Amino acid sequence: MTSPIYSMDDVIVENLYVETEIDSDDDGDLDLVSIEVMRPKTEPGVQVPVIFEMSPYRAGLNPINFHDVDVDLTPVDDLVTAGVPLVEEMQTNDLGRLGNYYVPRGYGVILGESIGSGRSYGCPTTGDENEILGTKAVIDWLNGNAKAFTEDGEEVSADWSTGNVGMTGASYNGTLPNGVATTGVEGLKTIIPVVAISSWYDYFRANGAVVAPGGFQGEDTDNLAEGVLTRDNPEICEDVIAELYEEQDRESGDYNDFWAERDYVKDADNIKASVLVVHGLDDWNVKTKQFAQWWEALKENDVTRKMWLHQGGHGGTSANNWQETENRWFDYWLYGIENGIMDEPIVDIEREDGSWSQEADWPAVDMEETTLHFNAANDGEGGTLSMGASSSDGTEDFIDDPMIEAGQLAVDPQWSDPNRLVYLSPALTEEVRLSGTPEVKIKASIDRPAANLTALLVDYSGSSPEIVSRGWMDPQNRHSVEQSESIVPGQDYTFEWDMQPKDHVFQPGHQIGIVIMASDHEYTIRPPAGTEITVAPGNSEVTLPIVGDIESMKISAASLQTLVDQFAEEGAFVDEEALRSLDLHLTAVGHYENQEDAAKVVQHMQGFQDLLDHQLRNERISEEAYDSLQIQVDTLMERWDETVREAS
Repeated sequence: MTSPIYSMDDVIVENLYVETEIDSDDDGDLDLVSIEVMRPKTEPGVQVPVIFEMSPYRAGLNPINFHDVDVDLTPVDDLVTAGVPLVEEMQTNDLGRLGNYYVPRGYGVILGESIGSGRSYGCPTTGDENEILGTKAVIDWLNGNAKAFTEDGEEVSADWSTGNVGMTGASYNGTLPNGVATTGVEGLKTIIPVVAISSWYDYFRANGAVVAPGGFQGEDTDNLAEGVLTRDNPEICEDVIAELYEEQDRESGDYNDFWAERDYVKDADNIKASVLVVHGLDDWNVKTKQFAQWWEALKENDVTRKMWLHQGGHGGTSANNWQETENRWFDYWLYGIENGIMDEPIVDIEREDGSWSQEADWPAVDMEETTLHFNAANDGEGGTLSMGASSSDGTEDFIDDPMIEAGQLAVDPQWSDPNRLVYLSPALTEEVRLSGTPEVKIKASIDRPAANLTALLVDYSGSSPEIVSRGWMDPQNRHSVEQSESIVPGQDYTFEWDMQPKDHVFQPGHQIGIVIMASDHEYTIRPPAGTEITVAPGNSEVTLPIVGDIESMKISAASLQTLVDQFAEEGAFVDEEALRSLDLHLTAVGHYENQEDAAKVVQHMQGFQDLLDHQLRNERISEEAYDSLQIQVDTLMERWDETVREAS
């Protein structure tokens, strides 16, 4: 690794303007972007590489007026044919984090202001070609392909630089490196995008649905641009903001040319730089689809890549010697120092307990797509997930109420709820790891020509459900994100959509749950309540990317015993005798399951059922425990009853 051999007392700091090749404010002059250059004082002839961060946030933010989301949805027939992630990093002293650390180690550090922000000219355009080319110009200058000037207009060269550049930054600051990398610009050797966007469509939309970044309900490209429009004379950008408003198309939510220009994934074949992806597995601002689709595109195009996934949200990580890894990565790609980093496994991933492991790829190489089928609820109960074919041949209804938050709709899965449907796996007998992208498919009808559809993947353990992933869609985009198609009220359709990619371990005793609902209060448009959605569970399923023994996901005496043990720990039984009697019955059931004696299994399960009923009547078991166990008992009894019937 490079060492801090240069004195901070001799740092050279320059404030310059770089001439771009764009005129985003249409004033007849090429835009200039403002940069601060910080570099060590070196011996004559000694050149240094550069670490570069461009940001629209250096001059702060204007107040943002978000779009109203409490509005009706628009049927396609009626159409006329980013959140604010991390603001500027906290400055620990004059040079900031990058300058303080890397300038003494022999790097130049450049902090730029994106077009339309701070002292830069032009207009912010939320991730399109103008912003990318405005950022690229700085790298061109470092390689002799663009001009830079002092505030007095004197032209300045970068003869102190090797021309080797690495870009980094978090959120918007990390998104710009993704876009610049797709230009294949000369001199850009590597990028480290942290919680960064790879497609702006997937930041503000999801499968045709208008979806907000977490925490910024109602935000879109236009008011994000207004927020970072901190240049002098901002009124010059009024037409640019108005154009963003029109072309982002909040009515249909379709993917169009506007979004294609802001989609870096499709241009990954142009990337020449290496990429070190850093993302939080719990990031609901720049959601996890951003890193997953970027990672896959890099792989498909043979881009040299490495990735760090941590358990945090919208930000970087300091755990697991991250600073050292970042340092070694830049040293290898900008100085050519052979330090072994390219010989390590390409994925570092943090687990829920804070431990770290290294893997050969992501999703995990031994991941298997596992389909679980929906089984309808009995009266007053929640439904189940099964690995075998569903036995349900009817339908279930729920009513959209956008004012109820998803967290409220995820609780009490053992009971029915008029505003959601829920399907539960048995209690897991072993840990099950999810690694990849869950996908939902339902057969359903809708009583209105427009609606939202939302799916939640939930980790259930006692009374504290954890929403692991979410996914949204506009049913009018059931065939394509590029074209909305009319919904005929009351007609059955098959809807398929993805949820956010995740890497999550479900612990033994926990249950995997799928919640199907309509509007998501925190993310989607919130139309008037009352839309009724009718689902056919027998033709509906979820596909999960599973690592581990899928046998642990089957309903059995063992899974029931695991659930009993979990409720015992929570004090659901009044005494040891009540618990012991249940254990004895389940031991017998497990014995006959192993012998595949269906008749005996049914006989002893009936005894288990009678015992549960007796304990409930005599208040020796909690109602929650009884209802949760009852769902699994019904499913297991039905399966073995069918075996008995087939045998006779």
